[in-house]
Amino acid sequence: MKRLIQPGVAIALSLIVTGTVMSAPAYAVENQEAAAYEEVEKGPNNGRMLRQDGFAIELAIFEDGVPPEFRVWATMNGQALSPDDVKVRVVLKRLGDVNDRIGFYRQEGYLRGDMAIYEPHSFAVELNADYQGKTYRWAYDNFEGRVDIKDDIAAANGIETAKAGPGTIHQTITAYGELINPVENTRDIVARFAGVVKKVHVKLGSQVKKGDSLVTIESNQGLNAYTIKAPIDGVVSGRYVSAGEQTDGQTLLRLINNRELVAEIYVFPQDRSKVRMGSPVVLEVDGVEQPAEGVISYIGAEIIEGRGFPVRIAIDNAAGVFSPGAFVHGRITVARYDVSLSVKRDGIQAFRDFQVVYAKVGETYEVRMLELGAQAGEWAEVLGGLETGTEYVTSNSYVIKADIDKSGASHDH
Repeated sequence: MKRLIQPGVAIALSLIVTGTVMSAPAYAVENQEAAAYEEVEKGPNNGRMLRQDGFAIELAIFEDGVPPEFRVWATMNGQALSPDDVKVRVVLKRLGDVNDRIGFYRQEGYLRGDMAIYEPHSFAVELNADYQGKTYRWAYDNFEGRVDIKDDIAAANGIETAKAGPGTIHQTITAYGELINPVENTRDIVARFAGVVKKVHVKLGSQVKKGDSLVTIESNQGLNAYTIKAPIDGVVSGRYVSAGEQTDGQTLLRLINNRELVAEIYVFPQDRSKVRMGSPVVLEVDGVEQPAEGVISYIGAEIIEGRGFPVRIAIDNAAGVFSPGAFVHGRITVARYDVSLSVKRDGIQAFRDFQVVYAKVGETYEVRMLELGAQAGEWAEVLGGLETGTEYVTSNSYVIKADIDKSGASHDH
């Protein structure tokens, strides 16, 4: 998919030298000369003048009310020539061995190119003109938004690439809350019959399995001893008695099953209609590097004042890395879009009036102007300006942008 710039004014096709890598300590230098504009002669139509033995061609890109196109005016010894007497052919050699071959046809007093000049306007130009049996040839470079960086230099600066292709855009909303231990995962251990505690079999913090012995009690009725067993797997989070004490109806121990916690997060009222049971959620938990994932298993029916609608997501805590009370930032997926072409949003930069990524061909990087669609999370949909399979920069693209900006390897349209 090729990107055309918006209609504007006629511009000269001027030389812009490829940018070079900036000096240390940012990164090593292959060529210390900064890129610069070539001094070129402009013609009366603001085009580039090409002269040879009295014969001259003015070549301009025109974009006033039309997609960008080449226009040509020819003279001999300063006298205008009829477009019928001159034949012109132009080849634009783009990065990646792409050649655009442009023919011309008469249009009033000039020759008009037969194809649009799509962005980026970065190419080597070869122009042949035939007049009165003689062929005149010119060749020059017109590069913009381009820079050469050796692979080892790029690697040292953390520049990473990937190939553009299909993707899935996840539309998300954010919600905040905390980790809680649901009531069904907590057990307060009390004595069925009042008596004296003969032995406590566990310590504070002990891990127990369902059926393990917890407390042995000698009943006040008949002095018979019985042992209370663990009703669930869990950890002893509270121990409130010791051997020799009377039970007196108090809580003896508290067990918490911490292998599964719940994230309770709160959805803003305006987002409530977007949330569904089973919606996937990514949870970032304070103090834990690796995010947790789950699905919505409960949506509250009432607004909690000052917070919103409560939403719950079960979290597997078999590894024991999560703790109740920890602050949680949740990203709830509320819609998914499968797109035919996408790029990572981290790779997108601003260039002139465009959003661009940097395509990589060999050790050369060059802008690709994008027409973007849906954007959410990590990915952005591409509607135009990039071909499927193009290798492009995904990480640290700002390094390339900075080098191009400093080198002047761009021109105004």
